[in-house]
Amino acid sequence: MKKLPSVVFYIIDILLMAGLTFLDQYTKGLVVERLKEQAPYSIAGDFFTFRYLENKGAAFSILQNQRVFFLIVGTVFCLVIIAALIYIPTYGKYHALRLCLVFLFSGALGNMIDRYMNSYVVDFISVGTFPVFNVADIYVTVSTAALVILVLFVFKEDELNFKAVRTPKIHSSMVYRNDSASDKSEDISFKEDKAGEKKPEKEEDKEETDASK
Repeated sequence: MKKLPSVVFYIIDILLMAGLTFLDQYTKGLVVERLKEQAPYSIAGDFFTFRYLENKGAAFSILQNQRVFFLIVGTVFCLVIIAALIYIPTYGKYHALRLCLVFLFSGALGNMIDRYMNSYVVDFISVGTFPVFNVADIYVTVSTAALVILVLFVFKEDELNFKAVRTPKIHSSMVYRNDSASDKSEDISFKEDKAGEKKPEKEEDKEETDASK
């Protein structure tokens, strides 16, 4: 099967990012429309509820009132992920690594949009005593956990050297075959030279024969 060009996977990454970010923003919009200044909506008693919360900090309401800091860090973080996606190979188990980075980027971008537009992030999912969170927080948390598992248990250290794994390796047998081919070509040219040398000699002998006649 012919390997797809890398640009195809870049396009898939962009489409996934767009779709995931849209889903995050869509859910936040629904919460603002239906739960702002309203009583929490209970799913499983007090354990699992939907409630409107304006979070001026980071994920799970930590580091409050640091909008500029989070915008700068988020921008740098997104740029690093984009650079990583460019360098990470587009085959085999590297697809899992790329998918994790796509979810990380989408989560970071979703919350950055909120901070830029409103100076706060809309959180709405409440589970037990856990801090209230949103869909973007789920992206970040799950993908980070998956990245840790991949790096520790799936990938070897040399497989994470993306520059090296992107460069095709030349097997020793290929070098041997190339050398053999070059040797054969040299033999052929040598034989042709010998044939070319003999031909003039035969012509000279023919001329001497004719002269003697």
